[in-house]
Amino acid sequence: MKVTNSLMDYNQSGSELEHYRELSKKLEVIIEFSKDGIYVVDRNGVTVLVNQAYEDITGYKRSELIGQNVQVLTEKEYFDRSISQLVFKEKKQLSIIQKIGNIEKIGEKKEVVVTGSPVFDEQGELDLIVISVSDISEISKIKQELTKAKKMAEINHHRFSFHMGHEQNQTIIFKSRHMKKVYEKVKQVAPFPTSILLSGPSGVGKEMITNLIHHFSDRKDKPLIKINCGAIPENLLESELFGYEKGSFTGAKQEGKAGLLELADEGTIMLDEIGEMPLSLQVKLLRVLQEKQVRRIGGSKTKDLDIRIISVTNKNLERLVEEGVFREDLFYRLNVISIDVPPLADRPEDVHELLTYFFSYFSRSYHIEKKISEAAKELLTAYHWPGNVRELRNLVENLIVSVPEDTIEPYHLPFRIAQVEKDAKDLTLKQKVQRYEKKLIQDALQKNQSIRQTAGHLGIHHTTLVKKLQNWKQP
Repeated sequence: MKVTNSLMDYNQSGSELEHYRELSKKLEVIIEFSKDGIYVVDRNGVTVLVNQAYEDITGYKRSELIGQNVQVLTEKEYFDRSISQLVFKEKKQLSIIQKIGNIEKIGEKKEVVVTGSPVFDEQGELDLIVISVSDISEISKIKQELTKAKKMAEINHHRFSFHMGHEQNQTIIFKSRHMKKVYEKVKQVAPFPTSILLSGPSGVGKEMITNLIHHFSDRKDKPLIKINCGAIPENLLESELFGYEKGSFTGAKQEGKAGLLELADEGTIMLDEIGEMPLSLQVKLLRVLQEKQVRRIGGSKTKDLDIRIISVTNKNLERLVEEGVFREDLFYRLNVISIDVPPLADRPEDVHELLTYFFSYFSRSYHIEKKISEAAKELLTAYHWPGNVRELRNLVENLIVSVPEDTIEPYHLPFRIAQVEKDAKDLTLKQKVQRYEKKLIQDALQKNQSIRQTAGHLGIHHTTLVKKLQNWKQP
């Protein structure tokens, strides 16, 4: 009986042992094929188990981890901090975000969520720590893209919105051979990522040309960011361009900020009024162009950049180089392709086309039916437009909304335009030159406070100016 009972006990024990062995094998298979990485350490902090998913996520082989103490692995920078050491102290389940991975095998450190769970023995002593690892690097990238999109939306809202809508921003009107040459050159060079220097007086439409270059390039679906180098104080301009890490200076955002150069990656950045950029920032911009990398203020890491830079100026940069206020090496970096946009006075053929377009545009926009008489149109066409396309557009908008009559006549026009001779097209060359000179002087008189100051502005002696005014019988 005892023998029989002993045999039965033995059979039961053997069966139970086999059951646990089978259960252990199944558990090993489950652990091995888990999508999350599994990493187990014992009470001494020694690695005892690593699954395949952990190897795939981190690029580390279990052979280099098992048997190693996590403190030693942390010191060797296998991971930036150890969850198991925290669980040893707290004796409870904890989760943290780790930077982890073999850079040689996976390219860069991955961002992962690790959760350490303590396992206690029958005496309540901590026996094992089971660590699960979830790869969130893709989620982080998506978050970064969403943040970038949000920043771009903010930039577009504050910097690129036009009161008159999208059509006005994108329509370029011209008929002159000068602008045809500009247009053909834009189409030729736009597909290439070379730097472009746009020059020309204020108001000629350099921003529109920038839009056109971006549109004709293979970057048209990527960001087009515009920044006015002359409108932002030097200390703010640096942080706007290069961005900054958290805590890099007083007043910095807690989470840091991406710079406009970084946000323009794979796209185009327009640096308006580039001649106003401080010398200290010119050096940093030159470094970005040479190295094709950017580093945030207060940061230690660099980011590769693929951007096209379009520089815009109404100044003579070569003269600024001679005066020592603009770096020569940066000038040649920016001036790979040079496009000069001529003033409206040099392309009178475009005036009629622009008048027709803007009258139609603003009439539709404001739901106002207005016409312009031929006499008024002749005066507007003969005017030399020192403010260029911007002046013309603003004047047309003013006439559309402020003139109560349905037809705009010469007496509705500003004095500086209304006094243009009606028979201007029948004048001799000498008369046309004299008329143009008179308009230039009249404009200068309006902008300056005295005759002497006006003469200095025009670069002539004040007695010469007085004689001209006397000849014109002006006070």
